[in-house]
Amino acid sequence: MQDIKLLRNLAIFGHGQCGKTSLAEALLFTSGKSDRLGKVDDGSSVMDFESEEIKRHITISSSFNQLPWKKHNIYLIDTPGDDNFITETMFASHVADSAIFIIGAVLGVKSQTEKIAEFVHEKKLPTIIFINKMDRERADFDKVLDGINNSLPFKPAITHLPIGAEDNFKGVVDLVSQKAYMFATDGSGKVNAADIPEDMADSVSMYRENLMEQVAEVDDDLIERFLEEGELSESELKDGLKMGVASGSICPICVGSATSNYGTELLLNMIVDLLPSPAERPASVGTNPKSGDMVERKPLAEEPFSALVFKTMADPYAGRLTIFKILSGTLSGDSFYNSTKETSERFGQLFIMEGKGQKPVDSVGPGMFAAVAKLKETTTGDTLCVENVPVIYDPPTPVEPVMSFAVKAKKGDEEKLFSSITKMLDEDLTLKLTREQQTHEILISGVGQVHLEVIGEKIKRKFGVELDLHLPKIPYKETLKGKARVQGKHKKQSGGRGQFADTWIEIEPLGRSGGFEFQDKIVGGAIPRQFIPAVEKGIIDAMEKGVIAGYPMVDVKIALVDGSFHAVDSSEMAFKIAGSLAFKKAAAEAKPVLLEPIMNVSVKIPEDCVGDIMGDLNSRRGKVMGMDSEARCEVINAQVPMAEIQQYSADLTSMTGGRGNFAVNFSHYEEVPSQLAEKIIESAKNN
Repeated sequence: MQDIKLLRNLAIFGHGQCGKTSLAEALLFTSGKSDRLGKVDDGSSVMDFESEEIKRHITISSSFNQLPWKKHNIYLIDTPGDDNFITETMFASHVADSAIFIIGAVLGVKSQTEKIAEFVHEKKLPTIIFINKMDRERADFDKVLDGINNSLPFKPAITHLPIGAEDNFKGVVDLVSQKAYMFATDGSGKVNAADIPEDMADSVSMYRENLMEQVAEVDDDLIERFLEEGELSESELKDGLKMGVASGSICPICVGSATSNYGTELLLNMIVDLLPSPAERPASVGTNPKSGDMVERKPLAEEPFSALVFKTMADPYAGRLTIFKILSGTLSGDSFYNSTKETSERFGQLFIMEGKGQKPVDSVGPGMFAAVAKLKETTTGDTLCVENVPVIYDPPTPVEPVMSFAVKAKKGDEEKLFSSITKMLDEDLTLKLTREQQTHEILISGVGQVHLEVIGEKIKRKFGVELDLHLPKIPYKETLKGKARVQGKHKKQSGGRGQFADTWIEIEPLGRSGGFEFQDKIVGGAIPRQFIPAVEKGIIDAMEKGVIAGYPMVDVKIALVDGSFHAVDSSEMAFKIAGSLAFKKAAAEAKPVLLEPIMNVSVKIPEDCVGDIMGDLNSRRGKVMGMDSEARCEVINAQVPMAEIQQYSADLTSMTGGRGNFAVNFSHYEEVPSQLAEKIIESAKNN
């Protein structure tokens, strides 16, 4: 097995369309791992291989590969930048040892850039920033630098200055080596050393001075050296940069163009020179499931084996593919212990993921991403280890779904549909499948409409089932605002034994969420005891269909106060019918009203969006309950009718330019305003 010190694993992060996949393709080609420069636009990418990704030109699922560079092995994760697939990106940040963070030179820092940067920073990942697309029209290096300094949590240090821009972008000046490197124009990714352009001498001197000051602050010895000599040597700068990157106090900035394959050789050099190996990363902390004690596992081959499953892929032919990162020790052989599920699992072959393909290997060690197929019990988030020295690591937490659609199979194959969705639930932990008891609809929930549409496309491609998605019905309810006392009498004579039941009930409202309360106030045997449960059953059945729009009646108190019976013609069925008739009559007289579900909504937005979002929530009949501050954002807590926020995900994205997100959960029911209730009732009657 390769020396762990010569191993790097990293994830490529950035906003949508910034060129993450193109950079991964360029790194693979420059290193010689791939024999062609894959392109996202023409569908030839090695990393974006699923048809949904090729069709939409975006990364939907994290993909994996590994490449050689200067005796090192570099393991890559290419992550999505779209908010709809942010859970994949978050899970990658949970297992990567370091990060390449890409920012487009034209679009600059976007909302997704800020969002993704926050959790990369939260995970304390050593990071290199790559400013991409410097050869594009309107590329602006200085504007991107301002965006980084003003909006991102990183501590940037410029290590490469671009030579030219837009269609004149042709090389960089390396401030560490004080050399210029011109890009080969044949797409090879190679560079040729050259003299620093004369017109850049002053800016190179200024930026190098700034770089030395930043690096010197990393270490006391370097500060002393810098103060004494006024200069740091190339080796001192490299050593200081490596220390600063590892500690998070420095984030080097380099530039290039992934599609033209400019700057990738220099970036590969930075990866092996500046980013830490797994052995240099902190120990993983977990829990001993037997004793509950904290356990530390160092990322060393001689430690007991442990790993965390962070991705599952569903395949109709190969079965479930389980992908995990080895956190300690070495895995070989054909089995391991799943401490989360408390079971041993056998597997046939270990793999290293290489795009859509897999490379068989005999063993894997710390820092490596590996995969096995067809496990029976293991799912995403599980810990794998050695049974006699068990450990459980905290799993990554998926984003909570905020949009739901009612789902059914277009051609009626419901059983196949739901077995397919179940397989997708293993692959995508953001997905939820629930049944709405009142409307009898099956709901599939996700991050946004694009997310759920892509899931539908995957299910159709992989399992041959086409989904029909539509907005769910709102589970309205009915209740009362008044009281009534009525008679419910059922009498039928049609030859032979007749039917007779006579009931008197009193009805009144209960407090909200009071449910249903039935009281038996019969005295003197007016109704025999054996028939009273039938009266209650008739009332309960009638409550299910309400009296004004067919919605269930809730929060009512009913007392059975009087009645009469016939010795021969009375029966349980007759009293059940009488109870139902009494309820319908009483509820109609007791001022019935319509109720709607109210949701707790927590909206996280930049400060400059607060006014717009507050106004929008008010226009949705929402009530703002309060505000909090979180990091550099404001959080508005409100209560909003469900009917008003079914498509809020897309609306919020539009209003905030993608800089907002929200969480939603059920709160309570409230009366629908009369003018709206009339429309809902009319619609219900017409349906």
